[in-house]
Amino acid sequence: MDAYLLIVTLLSIVLVIIGVSWFKWHAFISLTVASLFLAVLSGLSWDKIVSAYETGVGGVLGHLVGILALGTILGKMLSESGAGLQIANYFVKVFGEKKLPWAMFFSGFIIGIPVFFEVGILILLPLVISIQKATKKNILLIALPGIAGLSVVHGLVPPHPGAIAAIGIYGADLGKVLLYSLIIALPAGVISGPLFAKFIYKRVMPKGEPSLVTVEQKDPASLPSVGISFLSILLPVILMIIGTAAPYAGLPGQAEQILAFIGSPLVALLISCFAAYYFLGFRQGMDRDTIKRFTEECILPVGSILLIIGAGGAFKQVLIDSGVGATIGDMSQGLSLSPLLLAFMIAGLIRIATGSATVALTTAAGIVSPIIAGMPDVNLELLVIATGAGSLMFSHVNDAGFWMVKEYLGLTVEETFKTWTVLETVLSFTAFAGVLIVSMFV
Repeated sequence: MDAYLLIVTLLSIVLVIIGVSWFKWHAFISLTVASLFLAVLSGLSWDKIVSAYETGVGGVLGHLVGILALGTILGKMLSESGAGLQIANYFVKVFGEKKLPWAMFFSGFIIGIPVFFEVGILILLPLVISIQKATKKNILLIALPGIAGLSVVHGLVPPHPGAIAAIGIYGADLGKVLLYSLIIALPAGVISGPLFAKFIYKRVMPKGEPSLVTVEQKDPASLPSVGISFLSILLPVILMIIGTAAPYAGLPGQAEQILAFIGSPLVALLISCFAAYYFLGFRQGMDRDTIKRFTEECILPVGSILLIIGAGGAFKQVLIDSGVGATIGDMSQGLSLSPLLLAFMIAGLIRIATGSATVALTTAAGIVSPIIAGMPDVNLELLVIATGAGSLMFSHVNDAGFWMVKEYLGLTVEETFKTWTVLETVLSFTAFAGVLIVSMFV
């Protein structure tokens, strides 16, 4: 029976992969079909199949909808106001031309905290192209560090959707994940960003030129100040860290509860959005109608991500209710596989197969979550980051990010493999190495 359940589980994962890559189904459809397929073939009673699906979706999305929507609004305000561009310009001035890779890495890292990877690329690229035209340097030396900074926070650092979904599925503490992920993401991003860019730019000379992005010169006077730009991006992170530290500050009960409330992700992002509406909106000359339009424009695409994450939660619940999770857990304990290694490997395989870091993170967390249920002393926060690290590896032709990097930088497919694919893989393994190192101390 155990062998049968494992085969059925494997087939359901293959079904997700085939659905996304071969039939070109939306990941939500693939995950839903795979969940129902697994439920039926694993012998889950007919009256429990739909309720298991609904429980799984609700369990993951209950705390996630508001966080994702508010994070997206904040990212939109940063993009439209020019605050992201202001931060990138600031780092270039501070580091100077000789240290441009470092300037671009820190620009990507800071800008990437509240915005999606795709939005971050669109904020950074005009600056990358402007610098490349002015310095005549290989565009890879300037662009790759910035992209590495964006990618590492996208895969590891909340409030990005994959990390938030994994936190919900594992039941991890968001504040600790934020703290650990920043500690791990910085060195991993440095190795795969500035250091890798300095290695690869001498070996790959792009044959083409970027053509999709037109560089619009903005009047510096129209941009928000550097201080306001940094505050707008870092405010939710600061509030979340305050909320996490509140129980250890020795404050009176009421004050501790208020700080913990303000530092909860939903409230921290809500406060940050209102701050952005004022500082990046009204003070920059935007009227209420413009701000409302920006909000509506950016919320629509969130629906797709929510559907994927919800279906991943449903897949997890079916694994639990059908007994597959307990079966795999028993086997894993027999093999003595580290939960961190298991999560990293499963997320990596799903990432390679489906091309989506978010799908890989969500699905892998759903598979690993029931396995670790009976295991003592599993660090759930590091498990989130290990899963995130696995979800970044070996980006190739089935990943939208692969094509974005290729087209926006004017690379050939071969050049994209040699640069972006290798960068993502180096990033994945160095982040996982960081997880193992941190696990020795916490």
